[in-house]
Order: sequence, then C-alpha cells, then structure tokens
Amino acid sequence: MPRTVTGIPGLLALGPGPVDLGHSTWREITQERVNTFADATDDHQWIHTDPERAATGPFGGAIAHGYLTVALLIPMWTELLEVEGVGMKVNYGLNKLRFPAPVRVGSKIRAVGTVAEITEIRNGVEVVVDLTVEIDGQKRPACVAQAVYRFYE
Repeated sequence: MPRTVTGIPGLLALGPGPVDLGHSTWREITQERVNTFADATDDHQWIHTDPERAATGPFGGAIAHGYLTVALLIPMWTELLEVEGVGMKVNYGLNKLRFPAPVRVGSKIRAVGTVAEITEIRNGVEVVVDLTVEIDGQKRPACVAQAVYRFYE
C-alpha cells in the first residue's frame, strides 16, 4: 500500500528528506516480458532474447534489458508514493543510473525508495527519490537510480 499525500502541501509536509517509502511488490521478469520489450525497442541482442545461446553466455541465461528494469520503476514507484489532488505529475528524469547486477529471466525484482529532497518550484514541487531495484535472493541490486519527479498544481 503506497504512502498517500494530498496536493502540494502534502508533499511539502513530507519534509526535506530523507523519507523512507518502503518497497514495492515483487515482479517476475519473464522471457515473454523481455521479448516484448525487445520488440518495442528493436533491441534483440541474444543475451536477452535467445535463452539457449544465453545459457552458454557470460550470465548463464537470458537477462532483462537494463532499460526494461528502468521502465518497471514507473509502476513500482506508484506503489511507493501516491500523490492525489495535483493537476499534473511529470517524470522529469534521472540524475544517476547504474546497473550493478544483471536480472536473469525468472528472477523477481522490487523497488525500494527514499525521498532524498523536496524543493518548491514554480507552480509545484520537485521530488528527488533514491530508488534501488532489488533482486530476490541476491545481495547486489539490479539498478540504482536517482529519479526526479515534478508535481504541479
């Protein structure tokens, strides 16, 4: 269940940070999901889409695209913080992005988030969030990102 805040005042009431948002639910990375992402992005590299060849490759099996992991931050983020009563929500970008460990097909991932900064901007608020994508059963994360979101009246 996400933490819910209402409007710009609700965001500002979270404080300057850090604010622990907890974690999302686990999501399984299936070969079908990887193949669909490959089709959408025209990235059909064998380490992602050829499980037989990938089994003999450097990761011991097919792995998710790094940017698939990033794309899944969108639904995982919405499980961490729900902002109601704003006119518009914008994904403003990333300050930092790294992929410390590959996500093997069949793995489960989830996001852990912490609000790092909240800054008032014209007609709204900018929220900087430190996000880590954990892989079930592994110590090294799949992704470490600092995302920037903007919320407008």
